Amino acid sequence: MTTEPSDAPITLLIADDHPVVRDGLRGMFESAPGFAVLGEASNGVEAVGLAVTLDPDVVLMDLRMPGGGGVDAIAELARRRSRAKVLVLTTYDTDSDTLPAIEAGATGYLLKDAPRDELFTAVRAAAQGRTVLSPAVASRLVSAVRTPGNEPLSAREREVLALVAKGTSNREIARVLFISEATVKTHLTHLYTKLGVKDRAAAVATGYERGILG
Repeated sequence: MTTEPSDAPITLLIADDHPVVRDGLRGMFESAPGFAVLGEASNGVEAVGLAVTLDPDVVLMDLRMPGGGGVDAIAELARRRSRAKVLVLTTYDTDSDTLPAIEAGATGYLLKDAPRDELFTAVRAAAQGRTVLSPAVASRLVSAVRTPGNEPLSAREREVLALVAKGTSNREIARVLFISEATVKTHLTHLYTKLGVKDRAAAVATGYERGILG
């Protein structure tokens, strides 16, 4: 019997400069069904090389690592058009850490104290290209993503943003709201402009900051 693509495990690359952290994450994911750890990297340069070689679905990326930081690695993977989604997993949640990582191309940003199940859910969402941004991290982006614009979102744009915040894909948003994917993209373009942001993660962060979400 042929295995369906959806049954294939989500493949991971773990990038962290602490061996104990890498061991802990590897053990956590290897003990859970649906995940496979392909390799480990101790810095950003190694992470880029291994991501290109191993082609994982998701890279769990720490930010501050001697010998090559996470933000530069994220940007390099984006330049190389790597298909791997990068989920930042770090202890740092300041504005100076979060925004550069997201702008570099990270799909999501979680803190290392995230519960086990939340981390599993985030990796699954990231593997599907969904934005993963915890409210705690989003609140840290207040000063960095604040813009002078104050044009309110329409009711439909608010609906779209709320679904984006839940990690819903454009196709699913279209199905839920009974509109086309093209219309979803149009709403996203408009709300990005109104919020003064460039992508889904920043839109969610600004949505929390302005009280539009949660």
